[in-house]
Amino acid sequence: MNLSAQARDLGILTEFFDGQGHRHVTDEIALKIIVDAFPVRIPYRFVEGPVVIRSGRATRTRLSEAVRLPLRWEISSGPKVAARGESDQNIIVWPQDLPVGSYRLKFTDATSVDEEVPLLVAPARAFGGDFDRGWLLAVQLYGVRSARNWGIGDFTDLAALIEFAGELGAEGVGLNPLHALFDDRPTDCSPYAPNSRLFLNPLYIDVEQIAEYRPGPATDDLARLRSGTVVDYAGVAALKWRALRAAFEVFRAERDPARQRDFAHFRIESGTLLQRFACFEVLRHRFNTPWWEWPEEWRRLDQAACDRLRAGPEANQIEFVEYVQWTADRQLRSCKALADRLGMKVGLYLDVAVGVQSDGFDAWNEQAAISRLLAVGAPPDPLNTLGQNWGLAGFNAAGLELRAFKPFRDMLRASMRYAGAIRLDHVLGLKRLYLIPHGFPARKGAYVQMPQEALLAVIAQESVAHDCVVIGEDLGTVPPGFRDDMADWNIWSYKVMMFERDDDGRFFGLDHYASNALITFNTHDLSTYAGWRSFADLKLKRSLGIDPGESDEARWRALGMLDEVLRHHGIDQHDLYSVVGFLARTPSRLLAVSLEDLLGVIDQPNIPGTVDEHPNWRQRLPVARENIGSAVDVAALRAATAARAEG
Repeated sequence: MNLSAQARDLGILTEFFDGQGHRHVTDEIALKIIVDAFPVRIPYRFVEGPVVIRSGRATRTRLSEAVRLPLRWEISSGPKVAARGESDQNIIVWPQDLPVGSYRLKFTDATSVDEEVPLLVAPARAFGGDFDRGWLLAVQLYGVRSARNWGIGDFTDLAALIEFAGELGAEGVGLNPLHALFDDRPTDCSPYAPNSRLFLNPLYIDVEQIAEYRPGPATDDLARLRSGTVVDYAGVAALKWRALRAAFEVFRAERDPARQRDFAHFRIESGTLLQRFACFEVLRHRFNTPWWEWPEEWRRLDQAACDRLRAGPEANQIEFVEYVQWTADRQLRSCKALADRLGMKVGLYLDVAVGVQSDGFDAWNEQAAISRLLAVGAPPDPLNTLGQNWGLAGFNAAGLELRAFKPFRDMLRASMRYAGAIRLDHVLGLKRLYLIPHGFPARKGAYVQMPQEALLAVIAQESVAHDCVVIGEDLGTVPPGFRDDMADWNIWSYKVMMFERDDDGRFFGLDHYASNALITFNTHDLSTYAGWRSFADLKLKRSLGIDPGESDEARWRALGMLDEVLRHHGIDQHDLYSVVGFLARTPSRLLAVSLEDLLGVIDQPNIPGTVDEHPNWRQRLPVARENIGSAVDVAALRAATAARAEG
């Protein structure tokens, strides 16, 4: 089979047209690497791909011309047969009474040729939320100051912010990703470049709230960490990991029955994923190299090998990893429970990163579904003429189908168990991902088609099971029809007011905004409101040698356009609270207001395209959490969001 045919069978597009209508042909060497990075998949013979049935909707599948009729079919879940039938036509109408779930569908045609494909029965739509219109307080948790935290915001700070948000009338708190990073690489602090999306970042644990914590002597280090203007991740990690290990030793020595039972329950409910994560972390520290350079026996760990490792001399270290995740889980669940008690309709709104680091747990654990040799990115466009390489490994269609979409499902569950809403970063990846071989420039990548309908079905299944709204970050060049597909499945859109402007730069009015959407003025990758109004973002980027993509003249015009749209809707002021008041009156059902904006912070949390030139993901808030209530104009904020309180 030639390279183009192999690529076609794997859903890899050898050419595409960008948002400006320019044709791109994938470099043949790069294409070969992409093809080889995918697992082998035999093309489906009878159907185009996985079959999706939506509850309450008549669903039919057209068969290919390769079928020799009659065709027998059988739907099974494990050893149990859920339904079977036979068709003498090239269309099969599926039963509508199958319970929601994941199944295997087996075909046998008249020539006794067999084929198996995944079949998903999903709710007709994802969970839509049981509220009319609400708003959220958006927070970069790491940057929260308090008199008692250890130099980084933690889950106790989060609980206090939930209470504060509740007093303001918010329906929850929105957070940057809480994914697990690397404990021995604390300066790799981007929450969007995780070790694993399945587990939590232990640096958010409040160690003083652990039952086994025993205070040590006061140190100057702790005072320094609390007073710093940026998060000293290395210093925080050194103190927190020392305290966590000491608490674990007390846990093992005292063996409190209630605590032991809860820990055992957590290990059971977390299943083999937790076991494998703990084994991976121990092996990673043992070998201190990327997992593909480990001895052959550890590169692909089966359950038997994991069990042997857990029973060996490193059992204590494995249990420690599990203890830390148990601690993080229980503290975050406590925050969720607090939001529930306060009657918040959303509670926690969590971000889910688009990919993972190739040398992390997820890429090791799901080597078929995640391609470590390829990075997710974007092709060249007018704003990024060289294209973008985000340096993250992403899912591939062939591997997901081979694994019956379990890796994608596990990723959703890991965040949904705590959240009333999640945001999927770069949701366009449900339809296609732009993948770039390592070592190649971003312009030499290729689009890979994803099993969109099946992924949307899994989202609907998990969304309804967890009562969790799903918001798709649909910024950038969106393929035709994609937003319609999202809306049909009740996946909400993500609207950033900075971008919601017509071709002449005028901001859209209230009626422009969709109902099922989260609206916000900016994002963590954009200027804060204070920075935007003061041109600080333009000045900073120029000082770093970065083209800001906007002149001072264009910014003055944008400010005028903002004043114009506010006045058009009867808002005479142009401060932050005026903008919040405008956004609060849109039909969009969720509004996110950033804590940085409320505190007048000028510098944005992250400047894309920089690493050390700017303190990305490290800036701490200028005001301690205990003083936020007096630093924010609470009366103005309540007035601005009053339209939300009225429904």
